[in-house]
Amino acid sequence: MTSRQTGRLSPVIDQSQLFSVSDECYDCGCDLKPACADRPGNQIKVEDNKMKVRVQRLHEEAKMPVRAHATDAGMDLFFCPTPKPELDNQIETVLPFGSSVIPTGLKIEVPEGYMLEIKNKSGIASKRGLLVGACVVDRGYTGEIFVNLHNVTHRNQTIHSGDKIAQAVFVKIETSIDLLESEDIYDKATSRGEGALGSTGDR
Repeated sequence: MTSRQTGRLSPVIDQSQLFSVSDECYDCGCDLKPACADRPGNQIKVEDNKMKVRVQRLHEEAKMPVRAHATDAGMDLFFCPTPKPELDNQIETVLPFGSSVIPTGLKIEVPEGYMLEIKNKSGIASKRGLLVGACVVDRGYTGEIFVNLHNVTHRNQTIHSGDKIAQAVFVKIETSIDLLESEDIYDKATSRGEGALGSTGDR
């Protein structure tokens, strides 16, 4: 006899509370893998409600990513070339309207269900005209983090070892999606329709 037939309601389990007090993984299919630290294949640890992500410095001079403020979304990344004992201070010059791939001297673990996106630093972009090119770090990438910087000014832009070059942001993603080819993907008309660039005007 079901609870509906008896008129009694079954108790409702708050799964978030279950995970907050348990260190076991129940393999329930909830996909809350960061909460299930012991789940097979999950190497990301959660302590004090914070996900712990491993960072490997490839050189002693490499700087760890830093948040200027606790509430900042982005972590500052710094230029770290491969050390050359004969040089006291290594530099990288990005030519006018050119680009350079800048090393950080770091490997950064990307948690399952996330990507690491490298983005502009507002001050560097506005004052020096150095913009980050397409830069997405996937979970499967195990190499050094590089930043593709574009110089959109008429002047050489020189970067010294240890200078800030960009910021990194962890972005939650969804990969459990299957793409299906279809002759018509919309069930009904929308107010925008096929209006593309500039279709809503500029005021």
